[in-house]
Amino acid sequence: MKALEFVDAASGDSLVEKRRSRPIPGDGELLVRVRAAGIIPSERLWYPTLRTQPGEPRRNVIPSHEFAGEVVGGAGGSRGFAPGDLVFGMNGWFQEGALAEFTLSVPGSLAKVPTGLSMEQAASAPISALTAWQGLYERANIRAGERVLIHGAAGAVGLYAVQLAAIRGAHVIATLAAQDFAAVQGLGASQLIDYKTQRFDEIVEPVDVVFDTVGGETLTRSWSVLKPGGRIVTIESASSESKESKVREAFLLVRPVASQLAELAGWLHAGRLKPFVKAVVPFAEAKRVYTGKELPGGQRLGKLVVTLP
Repeated sequence: MKALEFVDAASGDSLVEKRRSRPIPGDGELLVRVRAAGIIPSERLWYPTLRTQPGEPRRNVIPSHEFAGEVVGGAGGSRGFAPGDLVFGMNGWFQEGALAEFTLSVPGSLAKVPTGLSMEQAASAPISALTAWQGLYERANIRAGERVLIHGAAGAVGLYAVQLAAIRGAHVIATLAAQDFAAVQGLGASQLIDYKTQRFDEIVEPVDVVFDTVGGETLTRSWSVLKPGGRIVTIESASSESKESKVREAFLLVRPVASQLAELAGWLHAGRLKPFVKAVVPFAEAKRVYTGKELPGGQRLGKLVVTLP
């Protein structure tokens, strides 16, 4: 099969197309023909890209951990899906990714693609939507009427966080660039703060929950606007190694949960949630998506997606 891999992500080597053997599903695994893969350009710098779980250096890594595709086979114990099913989901952080013609997954990491959702839209959703769900609904357990401050509200995760907080009945306060105000307000944000010209900690009344996708100084200043007993969730990766225990405890790393994906699929189908695709790039030109440069013809907001023939 065709696959794109980082020869050596730590040294900054770009993606290289390679021929790989088609993966063989083990017990309980499914073989999925990838139709589209969601891309996060910073993935090249993540620990699971650079290291194995025990800490050994990794090379020849296939990136992209979210995808949409077609089930084409499986081993014993892979119940709930059959060949021909269109599915979307994410695979484990230390597994090979989905920027290839085929990938392996398990039923607990997948849901069926809902009617009316394109494969590109489906591939853009798993990591972002699950991160927002697990941060707001599981970790912070937000309730109707609570005040929720979302940093980076126009980012791939922030767009879902605004929608999910609004669905739960929260009062949503969003920090983002002014040029994206209209789009995010339409998703349910009640108060919009331009992070380039305004300091949120001088404007915002105390909040019950902070959902942070930015980290750094933004996260540091967020503690001052939190109500007594309030909750902070951050997904900024450096927070996991902070010297402050409260910051480490606030860190969230998303995990695949099939039941959550299935519910999100229903909401996407019903129009309660809106997916955002920034740009679609064919596999033959996929090397461009990790450059960090704007792609011609793309939208301002959403996830980059690579399609496979």
